[in-house]
Amino acid sequence: MKEVRINNFQELQDLVFKDCYDESINRYRNSFVYRGVDDASSKLISSLNRVCAHNLKLEKAIMNSFQKYGYADVKDIHSTWQLLAMGQHYGLPTRLLDWTYSPLVAAHFATENYHLFDRDGAIYCYDLRETNKQLPSPLKEELDNSNSHIFTISMLEKHIKDYLEMYRLSEKPYYLFFEPASGSDRIANQYALFAVCSDRTYTLEELIDTPETESLYKIIIPKEAKLEIRDKLDYINISERLIYPGLDGICKWITRRYANLGETYKY
Repeated sequence: MKEVRINNFQELQDLVFKDCYDESINRYRNSFVYRGVDDASSKLISSLNRVCAHNLKLEKAIMNSFQKYGYADVKDIHSTWQLLAMGQHYGLPTRLLDWTYSPLVAAHFATENYHLFDRDGAIYCYDLRETNKQLPSPLKEELDNSNSHIFTISMLEKHIKDYLEMYRLSEKPYYLFFEPASGSDRIANQYALFAVCSDRTYTLEELIDTPETESLYKIIIPKEAKLEIRDKLDYINISERLIYPGLDGICKWITRRYANLGETYKY
């Protein structure tokens, strides 16, 4: 995929907001979504495929355990997709891959871990208009009729209620993006949506990064620019305090804010 290297916070903003003005409505609009990674070598691979590459059939056992041991918190969630979204946000290995509508939230995830300030980070940028082209007909028609590129939970459940139905809908592997209900402050504050593949033996990297795809590119955040971008994100309230509401987020923010990063990572 195409890679673009930026050198500072201003260049990042200029790049992600370039060509966003829609003259038909005289508003700024963008069809891209973003995924920030703290190591530029990271691939578009779900936590399930990373953790359980040795046996992807463990996916069912993982979900059964989540529902059993997390019953008090998830007993009122009756949608498989919403349940997966909730588990994903709390670190459960799932087939989902986190994305955000916000390039600056993605920049947060690319610069959050100061222990990796000695390596380049990255932001994956994907134009959602590409998604519809590869969907099975029923799903494509659903999005076309709603003039959208992203499924809501209710739209998704009209056609596929779980992974098995998603798999059976097409012999050819495909992927889609869906937006969960804001069942937690984390999901809402992270402006989150998810990508999911119909076949767990494939990764999004394999399905989305094809020769004919021109709508995926990667912004490289060099290690020399990480601290500047990180500090400026803090001052516009894109920090752990927002991303992880509660005491854990506050403590993460305080720890990083008072660490001696300026002395350690002066390039």
